[in-house]
Amino acid sequence: MFQKLLKIIGWTAFAILLLSLAAYLSFNEQLPEGEQSPKADALAKRMLIAVNHEAYRNTRFLEWTFSGIHHYRWDKKQGTVTVAWEGNKVLLHLNQPGLSEVYVEGELQEGSERTQLIEKATDYFNNDSFWLVAPHKVFDPGTERRLVRLENGEEGLLVTYTSGGSTPGDSYLWLLDENGLPRAFKMWVGILPIGGIEASWDDWLTTESGTLLPRSHKVWFVEIEMEDVRGWNPH
Repeated sequence: MFQKLLKIIGWTAFAILLLSLAAYLSFNEQLPEGEQSPKADALAKRMLIAVNHEAYRNTRFLEWTFSGIHHYRWDKKQGTVTVAWEGNKVLLHLNQPGLSEVYVEGELQEGSERTQLIEKATDYFNNDSFWLVAPHKVFDPGTERRLVRLENGEEGLLVTYTSGGSTPGDSYLWLLDENGLPRAFKMWVGILPIGGIEASWDDWLTTESGTLLPRSHKVWFVEIEMEDVRGWNPH
């Protein structure tokens, strides 16, 4: 009986492996080749105009909730962001993490608990803010931009982050509409085993400060919600 159970488990594991391999072969795309050139930079600048990057640069406060779990209020001028989740609140200093304040159920934390929550808040912010402002980051330090010819004859913008953030080395192929506004990107990122997964960027909001930010994304059958999105300046 035990040997029969082991055999069943073995066949089940083998079937899962085959299904995983089939999914990988069906959906995995190789990172496309592109050319670093003034044309690539020009396409990137066209995208920035479409999302009103100038207004984004002048926006002081950004607020949003990521997937109903992580809540943010980012003061871009001061370089601080409040990150709140599950009874935790971190007043994160982006340029000087050692100055950050950490609270759990309203009580100030010290020691290893404080350090761990600062690191977790930083990782959350790096990921969740990217899903909010990625189009505005195409000229960040450490980025490389390449022009890619797509199969349909259109041009795509491949952006690679060689440094910075939590996962340097990730690449994103932006797919733009006729006005230069992003409609989706494809991802080649370290945390995903399959390359070329597409995420939509088509649910845009014009904020109080005039910049464009997304309210949601769709990745296959999964929706990433960006709730209570707000960009504003004090009066």
